[in-house]
Amino acid sequence: MHLGVESAYDKKTSIMKIIKTINEIRKQVSSAKSSGMRVGFVPTMGALHAGHLSLIQAAQKACDFVVVSIFVNPTQFGAGEDLDKYPRVLELDAAKCESLGVDVIFAPQVSEMYPEKFESWVDVDGEITQSLCGKSRPGHFRGVTTVCAKLFNIVLPDIAFFGQKDAQQLAVIKKMVSDLNMLLSIEACPIVREESGLAMSSRNDYLSDIQRADAAIIYQSLLSCEELFISGERCSNVLKSKITSMIATVDYARVDYIEIVDPGTLEPVEIVEDKALIAVAIEFGPARLIDNIILSLNNV
Repeated sequence: MHLGVESAYDKKTSIMKIIKTINEIRKQVSSAKSSGMRVGFVPTMGALHAGHLSLIQAAQKACDFVVVSIFVNPTQFGAGEDLDKYPRVLELDAAKCESLGVDVIFAPQVSEMYPEKFESWVDVDGEITQSLCGKSRPGHFRGVTTVCAKLFNIVLPDIAFFGQKDAQQLAVIKKMVSDLNMLLSIEACPIVREESGLAMSSRNDYLSDIQRADAAIIYQSLLSCEELFISGERCSNVLKSKITSMIATVDYARVDYIEIVDPGTLEPVEIVEDKALIAVAIEFGPARLIDNIILSLNNV
């Protein structure tokens, strides 16, 4: 804990609150900060799985007061995407949060976050948002950066925790925080995987048992690519072709993208000279699944 012995706040006797208004969450955080507490924030869209829970656990270790937001953000979904069917299970999510000692859940309605005549947006331009998922999902990252900017301004956390699975989102959020001089730090946490290696995702629940088993090929292909890199291959096209050939063994899988890029800028890398991010998006039946690993000469 980071609290002094004279803190007026006794975490052991606190009861987790579910708050739906901006004014009330600000009051709760202000009270915690006035007691000298470090505030950790985990922004989510709910349907919490082990990956989300690992972020909460990281926040608990680093901070004194933990806020989890649960908000299915409509502005990051495009036409024809899964906004309407995205799982909304607040009661189950709340039970998981409470078991981990979360202090507050912020679960606003859409009208609270986007009131009538809402017209202000946060855009991060360039390759960092226009490549990878940004190319496949136009407008997606404008929705992500806008809602995160709003949440950061509402909660005013000291640290916000994001998973490495959404590597592009992580890079975009770090860029926004740096460019706009926001007073918080962004903590990246490792990908959590199912036993098969499939990266944890709320969208995994869209898959049938057979599709879920088949989708393990995504991580297997990334590991095979890494092995090829460790053996001395540095050409991105050759490395990517290894992944392509393995994904092709599942006849109904459709590749959205397989790219090797700079981990910070997300600009394409033709020859891996030091460190690179392999990022993929693959459609398995009803679910579009993303995953990534880092190639590094330090691991060779």
